[in-house]
Amino acid sequence: MTTGEYDDAGWIEAELADMEISTDEEEHEAVALPVLAVVGRPNVGKSTLVNRIIGRREAVVEDVPGVTRDRVTYDATWRGRRFTVVDTGGWDPDATGMNLRIAEQAQIAVELADVILFVVDAVVGATDADEIVGGVLRSSGKPVILAANKVDNQQMELEATSLWSLGLGEPYPVSALHGRSSGDLLDVVLEALPETPKQTFGEAKGPHRVALLGKPNVGKSSLLNKLAGEERVLVDPMAGTTRDPVDELIDLGGTTWRFVDTAGIRRRDRELQGADFYAAMRTRAALEKAEVAIVLIDASEPLTEQDLRIIGLVIESGRAMVVAFNKWDLVDEDRRYYLEREIDRQLVRTPWALRVNISAKTGRHMDRLVPAIEKALDSWSTRVPTARLNAFLTELVQQTPPPVRGGKQPKILFATQASTEPPKFVLFTSGWLEDTYRRFIERRIREEFGFAGSPIEVTMKIREKRKGGQAPKK
Repeated sequence: MTTGEYDDAGWIEAELADMEISTDEEEHEAVALPVLAVVGRPNVGKSTLVNRIIGRREAVVEDVPGVTRDRVTYDATWRGRRFTVVDTGGWDPDATGMNLRIAEQAQIAVELADVILFVVDAVVGATDADEIVGGVLRSSGKPVILAANKVDNQQMELEATSLWSLGLGEPYPVSALHGRSSGDLLDVVLEALPETPKQTFGEAKGPHRVALLGKPNVGKSSLLNKLAGEERVLVDPMAGTTRDPVDELIDLGGTTWRFVDTAGIRRRDRELQGADFYAAMRTRAALEKAEVAIVLIDASEPLTEQDLRIIGLVIESGRAMVVAFNKWDLVDEDRRYYLEREIDRQLVRTPWALRVNISAKTGRHMDRLVPAIEKALDSWSTRVPTARLNAFLTELVQQTPPPVRGGKQPKILFATQASTEPPKFVLFTSGWLEDTYRRFIERRIREEFGFAGSPIEVTMKIREKRKGGQAPKK
């Protein structure tokens, strides 16, 4: 770029010193943690107890049976030891329909767990359903810890002793709502769990996190099940089946990925109530923790305001993005014609998003999804060498100078990439660059260096000079 005066160089140097530019690459390493499955009848307080165990309110809680429908995993730490907690839907042996499938998911969680935490409502006492579930747990051969929940006082502790009748050993009284004796219960859990690695900070990021987003009933859960090769999450024609973000570790081509199936994002959050409102909050939190988002769109229907809003949400989050047009098996020639025009008209601001056409139901073109994710992630973490960036911009400005503003033509004195994930570029300028010119620079940066599937940000630091050429003090 332009060499500039000495005070320009000093100003740029001072600004760079204030910017935290990280070039260290962190390794992605998967750590296998022991699993604690939390099971029990509907509405006995499992999700409340899960929130108590993990120390934060993540599991959706509502005083209505059936709020938790899938197996939902959370990372937990107690006394410096890490483990995974699986919250399950209510396990009712007499369930039918959707409730039966929820119970089946709970049984799968038991099969995959190292230790089972069986939650019983101590106020109600042992029911016939509890005894049936208890018999299944005894035959599983897994360590089972019996938690007598809703024990809010000493009198209730005495009543909780009746749960010895379940034949699962000592019932441990606890109040998930108030936290009473929860620490004692966790001590028992740690003794039963296999030895876990000590908690570390910043040493490993784990498998890449991929968030599945889309409006309700667009096929997110079907896609997750197809990738996993088995039914990991519930699929039902009724919209809103998924409420909690569901984390699943899936091996694809020798690489482990952490896919997060989220609740469908509806049009306006202020219209949501109860569990749906909190589910929307969890979806946004899942996106913030992810590195790349797959936005599913129903290709057989016209693009909607919801679709565009979800894409905008991903852009605002700064995450890499792949747009997957699902249900491609339902798209005929006429629909393809109109879809292309809808994309040209409504997605004109996001031409960088990678696009794949898939069918989660039939498996069509599923092999194209992972390469697109990998390409988006690679773009998201790409760093352009400073010398190469400035050489490119010098040539670009010579060919197409910035527009004159206020009778003066601003100069780009220097440029650097301040960060990755997402890539952010900073232009040190002598004056204001018009928005249209900055968008032009962004477009040309993409043409030169790629960044397919990743948002990039181009900002300015303006050097305002005083009369006499003196630099203003910071």
